[in-house]
Amino acid sequence: MDEYTSIIKDIKNYIELEKASGVDELMLGSIIRHKDSESSSLAGFAQEKKAILDDLKNRALECKECALCNSRRNLVFGEGNPDAELMFIGEAPDLQEDIQGKPFVGKAGALLTKIIEAMGLKRDDVYIANCLKCRPPHNRNPLPSEIIACREFFMKQIQIIEPKVICCLGKFASQTVLMSDESITELRGNFFDFESRKVMPTFHPAYLLGNPQEKRLVWEDMKQIRDYLKQAES
Repeated sequence: MDEYTSIIKDIKNYIELEKASGVDELMLGSIIRHKDSESSSLAGFAQEKKAILDDLKNRALECKECALCNSRRNLVFGEGNPDAELMFIGEAPDLQEDIQGKPFVGKAGALLTKIIEAMGLKRDDVYIANCLKCRPPHNRNPLPSEIIACREFFMKQIQIIEPKVICCLGKFASQTVLMSDESITELRGNFFDFESRKVMPTFHPAYLLGNPQEKRLVWEDMKQIRDYLKQAES
């Protein structure tokens, strides 16, 4: 717990520095105004979001704020619908993700896809990303400095996509997004407010592979998300 408490503290300090320097003012104002204009179509706005995400990905490819850029095979930026109402955020790329350059592939990714489909959605309907864009060697836990270095990218992904709900997969992603040191057992199953949207922490698909008895709890969490999105549409 001390390690994660230290991580959260470091991130909070970083956020305060961002606010003090006025970084929060860089909030896609022109894009939001474009969205609100009557002349813009939903399809055109989604394409504009995709272009902004592509530009952000290019920036991430050039990032050298931590040493992970030297050990990764591929950047794992994220993929999916740039105008998704539901966004999934995991911890960091594993070996297969690092090899393929895509988030949530392999057995854990296949399980996540099944969960998404059980909600009545397709993988292309949602957006999937990780807190870290580069794989830590040997899948070790991310360091506080690595989280801080990558925070700008996943936070701007959220700001660009503007999902109604963020589903944090696992303890690390949940604690990082919510700035909490509570365990995933304490966090999961509850909606939290985060920058005018809802966050639902739940167990990571990789954890479910070894603990299939917990799938029932994750399904309860997914039903809450599904019902919330349906209510938001009505």
